[in-house]
Amino acid sequence: MRLLVTGGAGFIGSNFCHYLAGERPDWRVTVLDKLTYAGRRENLEELESGKGLRFIQGDICRPEDVAGAMEDCDAVVNFAAETHVDRSIQDSADFVRTDMEGVRVLLEEFGNHGGGTFLQVSTDEVYGSVEKGRSGEDDLLRPTSPYSASKAGGELLAMSYWHTHRTPVVVARSSNNYGPRQYPEKLIPLFLTNAMDGQRLPLYGDGMNRRDWLYVEDNCRALLLLLEEGRPGRVYNVGAGQELTNLEVTEAILEAVGAPRDLVSFVDDRPGHDRRYALDVSRVSEELGWRPEVGFQEGLRRTAQWYMENREWWEEIKSGRFREYYQRMYSDRLRRAEQREEKEL
Repeated sequence: MRLLVTGGAGFIGSNFCHYLAGERPDWRVTVLDKLTYAGRRENLEELESGKGLRFIQGDICRPEDVAGAMEDCDAVVNFAAETHVDRSIQDSADFVRTDMEGVRVLLEEFGNHGGGTFLQVSTDEVYGSVEKGRSGEDDLLRPTSPYSASKAGGELLAMSYWHTHRTPVVVARSSNNYGPRQYPEKLIPLFLTNAMDGQRLPLYGDGMNRRDWLYVEDNCRALLLLLEEGRPGRVYNVGAGQELTNLEVTEAILEAVGAPRDLVSFVDDRPGHDRRYALDVSRVSEELGWRPEVGFQEGLRRTAQWYMENREWWEEIKSGRFREYYQRMYSDRLRRAEQREEKEL
């Protein structure tokens, strides 16, 4: 198999490449990544030293970059995306460009090559907030942020190529991933690294927003299964059924690193914050036999251990451009939270 992995230097993409190296060592993998703020070449260093992975720096929105990377590839897994809701609220342009136009460029070039599956990696956030029950693949999409709307647009575009051109597209809608190599703007790595350094943990709203937490290696197992056995024109939910509030996750993080409870600061909620996501994963389990293997406590233990053992990786990030982003995103919220705490005392 000759596989193109776009966004392979990012969080889930790099973990997928590491997983492939163990499970499909004879595959030839090409990674195309723009290396924006969250794409890190060092995530792939171990793999590049061998013969199974080729790295190309490029943009999925540039047809010439995609054509060069896709040459001789049989299949595509598209991880390349702008993914952080807070950033999409500040400026949605890059999200629309990458998550929709980038998908179109990939699909057009893939149509020139034929071959195997085009796996579009999407998100449970396209369903919007779910008050009761669980979202099924045939439910209406109700995205509520520029990020989730752009991801919904990308996967709908991909499915249109299946219906119109019979491009063999499979869509995976995954729940909240966590694990090694996740850029520290997302909740778990941000709170882990802050807690390790004794810094405040800015918890949005009342902390009761609920998410289904999926360890990244379990997601990688599902994605490989979908790549090899998923039915073209089919959407598959991938979730762990491990639903926790953000406050519960925060408390588990504090316990994992031995940090005090008073590091938590309840800060102003972000606009349009979805209350709950939950997936019905019966399709992927019944059709393909996939089930999650890593429980949340074990997954968090592995994740915390990785961040403890790889301080240089995240300290470099948090001392660079991330510092300006963090200050802009949280400084006013933390200041107001401290003022409220002082009044309560």
